[in-house]
Amino acid sequence: MMLYQLPESDIERFIEEDLPYGDLTTSLLGIGALQGHITFTSREATVLCCTEEAARVLERCGASITSSLPSGTIVEPGVTILSATGSAASLHAGWKVALNLLEYASGIATRTGQIVKRVKAINPAISVVTTRKSFPGTKKVALKAIMAGGAHPHRLGLSESVLVFRQHTAFFGGLESFLQTIASLKAKTPEHKIIIEADTAKDALKIASAGVDVVQLDKLAPDELAVLVKQIHNEAPGVTISAAGGINGENAATYAETGVDIIVLSSVYFGKPSDIAVSIHP
Repeated sequence: MMLYQLPESDIERFIEEDLPYGDLTTSLLGIGALQGHITFTSREATVLCCTEEAARVLERCGASITSSLPSGTIVEPGVTILSATGSAASLHAGWKVALNLLEYASGIATRTGQIVKRVKAINPAISVVTTRKSFPGTKKVALKAIMAGGAHPHRLGLSESVLVFRQHTAFFGGLESFLQTIASLKAKTPEHKIIIEADTAKDALKIASAGVDVVQLDKLAPDELAVLVKQIHNEAPGVTISAAGGINGENAATYAETGVDIIVLSSVYFGKPSDIAVSIHP
């Protein structure tokens, strides 16, 4: 799968954060003009992400790329991910920015890939999607990373999807009053699916019977969820069911076993970066 690339403005911003006034150490050492080589190598099994952006960082700093594996590639320990040649000044300027992008993005991609593999072994048709709870300022990287790992965005933001929470229905006087407006809501936005979240089995059944497209079940225990999924499928067979809230690598397979159609999670955004070695030498 061909993944999108971040715009040049982001590449420049990443470099400017680390190199606002030049590299004092390399300048004082007087080695900037000497030619060298940089190599990034995996230390562990990894799903790669942002190799394209890391390469562009190095190029923007003046280096020339000699090899690069695409985002989404699964590598074992000891594989060369990215390499470049250039002046010591260019290699040191791009080194940490490129490494940070690779390690953080690949960490997200790797966690995502592990979950996708586990749940699809149980149900090949299940979808894994991620929320908009990525750390502010990192959304483009985070979304590229989850896609590299085989997942998809649940919501890109507030502007392109209709997802109703109890915080919304409170302004209608409660869920039952709101559900009376479903037909009108669908008429207003016929090209969008209507998703409503429920945090109790009772509410979930009401929502499913109201003609919505997706019922999102929040923080229900897997045993309760398994029973509820069967009830919804029997009473409203056309409704898609998603599970959200507290799902991670340790329990994702258990949630997949409940029969839900979609697993929604945020946990992949947070965790250990991938371990990538860097070698710089003349």
